[in-house]
Amino acid sequence: MTHIPSPAEELRLVDAELWQLDARRAQLLTRRAWLVAALQQPRQPVRPSPAAVRPEATAPRVQNVLLLLGGILLTIAAIAFTLVSWGHLGIAGRALVLGTVTLAVLAAPVPLLRRGLRSTAESLAGLGLALTVLDAYALHEAALTGTDGTGYAAVAAAVLAGLWALYGRGLDALRLPLPAALVAAQLPLPLTAFATGADPYAVAVALLVTSGLDTVVALRVSARAVRVTAAAGACGLGGGGVLAAGWLSWTAAGPSAATRAAALLALAAAIALGAAPRLPKPAVARATAFTGGLLLVAAGGGPLRTALPDGWAVPAHLACGIVLLAAVRTGLPESVRHGLARACVAVQALALLWAVPLVLVTVLGPLGWVERPWSGEPSDARAAVTVHMPWPPYTAQALLVLVVVAAVLASAVRDETWRPRALTAALGLGWAAGVAVPAAFAFSYVATLLVLGVLTAAAAFLPTPWTATTLALGTSFNLAFLSLATQSATLTVLAALTALFVTVSARPRLTPVTAPAALGYAAALACATGAAANWPPPHTALLVLTVPVAAALLAARLGQSPATVPVEVTGAAAGLLAMGLAVTDPPMLALVLALCAVITAATAVRADRRRVGYAATVLFLLATWVRLAAWDVTTPEAYTLPVTAAALVVGAWRRHRDPLTSSWTAYGPGLAATLLPSLAAAWGDPQWTRPLLLGATALLVTLLGARHRLQAPLTLGASVLALDALHELAPYLAQVAGLLPRWMPPALAGLLLLALGATYERRLRDARRVREVLGRMT
Repeated sequence: MTHIPSPAEELRLVDAELWQLDARRAQLLTRRAWLVAALQQPRQPVRPSPAAVRPEATAPRVQNVLLLLGGILLTIAAIAFTLVSWGHLGIAGRALVLGTVTLAVLAAPVPLLRRGLRSTAESLAGLGLALTVLDAYALHEAALTGTDGTGYAAVAAAVLAGLWALYGRGLDALRLPLPAALVAAQLPLPLTAFATGADPYAVAVALLVTSGLDTVVALRVSARAVRVTAAAGACGLGGGGVLAAGWLSWTAAGPSAATRAAALLALAAAIALGAAPRLPKPAVARATAFTGGLLLVAAGGGPLRTALPDGWAVPAHLACGIVLLAAVRTGLPESVRHGLARACVAVQALALLWAVPLVLVTVLGPLGWVERPWSGEPSDARAAVTVHMPWPPYTAQALLVLVVVAAVLASAVRDETWRPRALTAALGLGWAAGVAVPAAFAFSYVATLLVLGVLTAAAAFLPTPWTATTLALGTSFNLAFLSLATQSATLTVLAALTALFVTVSARPRLTPVTAPAALGYAAALACATGAAANWPPPHTALLVLTVPVAAALLAARLGQSPATVPVEVTGAAAGLLAMGLAVTDPPMLALVLALCAVITAATAVRADRRRVGYAATVLFLLATWVRLAAWDVTTPEAYTLPVTAAALVVGAWRRHRDPLTSSWTAYGPGLAATLLPSLAAAWGDPQWTRPLLLGATALLVTLLGARHRLQAPLTLGASVLALDALHELAPYLAQVAGLLPRWMPPALAGLLLLALGATYERRLRDARRVREVLGRMT
């Protein structure tokens, strides 16, 4: 039921509510007064409170820095106490102080861990571990001074490693003791080897065994800090052991020493290959297997190097790398197989790098005959390729490396993606070996040319087009330069190469490369033929022009083929070669230019080569100028009139096709080519013939421009006519100026200015009318 208060109780409630409203109203009025005062004051920049500023260092980081610094300072103090103040205490005091402090510090992390102060416990644990090292040092200095320092350090490191491991296992919450124990465990075996005076082999064994133990720990322990420490130790000590074993293998003087070093390398390889399948990251696993594969190759090649004669070290290691390919086809994990395959590839690449000097000498050596052509047949192929380069050692072994790697690439690569590339590389290596065979076995010069010719022909007819083209061109270059030794060889080889590439050009896919090559060798054959006939270079140029003729005919037959442009470019290059040969004989150069113009004009007949007609015109003009210069003609009109005639014809044709073409574009260049040089010559000519003819010509051009309302002829003709007339009247004007009194020129100038000022407006109006009339002209 609803409770209805009595009037007295209801009055009490109403009074209480009114009192609360009055208190709230007074609070709001006070706040309103403060806000009004704040708005009436000038604004000042708001500064963030200290609590709003973001600290540069977090609290845990500050805590760790302080704890680390405190531990370091306490460690330094303990070292100073041990080294400096140790002598002031007796044997009992020494043991009591260090033992008590060490036990207290090592025990301190227990209550700290219970209270959740883990970082402080870590700092004190680190200090305690450092104090145990000082305890070991103090023990040696106080009671075991007669023992060997290195041996004692080995034993102390082993004991400390065990004690720290037990301490860390006892306090699982601490992360520092177990990695520290692992660091200490790196020292016993190497220090023991040094203490016992072991040879370098034993030291390498100690390093590798320790690295193997680190690898086991890294693979079996789950704690990240311990795993990282173990991996670092395995890589560091393993790297040192591998370097030592590699140096011992390289410097081994006999099979026994090389076998011992090979055993060390095999141990390192076993560690790497054993760890690779268990590594979680595939990239790291492949890199580890790659390292293990290289170590296996080094282990197998070391003893073979000492057992074989000089020069067989690289082939021996290559053989080991090829044997390693058998492991790639086994049931090993994929990451291991990939790593071993890359190791095999790396070994073959290094072997090929060792064989590069042989290839460079055999390929680039014939270039030396450019400086001494037709100087005589060399004694053998080796003498032919060493004109300006030394012969490298161990050529037979290098040749074997090329052949073996080519065979491996052709037979071992089965992947569908990589097999075409491997076959191409094998072809390239086989070609390099074939080119090097004559020089490596000192074939006769003629036999060498025959072998290279057969290689060129065989490469040209390979089923793979671009590989065939590349190898054929490479061999042909080598053969062509090698043939420069004798005249007969040069002519025979160039003729054979020209015929070969003409034949190969029948294959449409090779035509863009082989057709220009055939034209190039034909041009070289023409030059060699002229030189063999003792023709001067200008006469040889006429023989070279047969190549541009052939190029023009072939390009017309090819039509829109991809080979058309390369053929035309080669023909143009041959034409430039002919011009260069004839440059010393102006009459012959004029003939060559004229013939080139005829060839170019014939090319311009084709619908898709109309623009070549401009080049033909230029060549005709150049031929005319060179012929005039050869005749010692100095009259400028003899040079400019042909240009003007050709330009006016072209301009009239263009204007006929496009009536909107400006007269400046159509006729301006042609008219200026003759009028301006003739005007310059007329001003310096004392005779009256040239100025009279120039004036008549300019008058005719002006009248034609006015008749047909063409701006360019009208302007150029009138300007030249005025300047020519001024030149003719100049002597008379000078005579008249000499007869006048001196006050006359200023007076005339004043009258002229008055006249100009009086008629300024009328002149401006007339000028506007003239401009409008000229503007309406085409």
